[in-house]
Amino acid sequence: MTRFTVPTRDQVSESNQAIFDNLKKALGFVPNLYATFAHSEHALGNYLAFQNAKSSLNAKQREVVNLVVSEVNACTYCLAAHTALGKMNGFGEAQILELRDGRASFDPKLDALAKFAKETTEKRGHPDAAIVQAFLDAGWTQANLVDAVVLIGDKTVSNYLHGATQVPVDFPPAKELAVQ
Repeated sequence: MTRFTVPTRDQVSESNQAIFDNLKKALGFVPNLYATFAHSEHALGNYLAFQNAKSSLNAKQREVVNLVVSEVNACTYCLAAHTALGKMNGFGEAQILELRDGRASFDPKLDALAKFAKETTEKRGHPDAAIVQAFLDAGWTQANLVDAVVLIGDKTVSNYLHGATQVPVDFPPAKELAVQ
């Protein structure tokens, strides 16, 4: 495979340099996958605007979707990043592994979200009607469903970019899921 480089601040446009500076202030570093978006003049800014858009899902609920989608798409980078973020949002290691498997036995509402995210990702946007109904029956709204689908799209973009580039993972690796 062709080695895809991670650009440094000096190798990107001025507008991307400003984004790098903001990321470094906020996170302490520029994650390799974000830097990879900066090969494009516009992709990093567009992606961050998409990722940081307002949502009816809170940070913990978004991590449920991020973990499920990244597992379905086998993205080692995003699994590592969202395992760290999941822990920061209050999930324990066992809960994170369960979420990655598309379940949340510890919370019925998050379970419905995890199952919806898994089914929607696996079936490329065509979840079974029963999964959609179970999602709504668990107390989620139609607005939540729309926001969950937007988040699935957001995460799929980053999963696919890592899949295509295989840039080095700069977060602690996520544990492997047990084969079932």
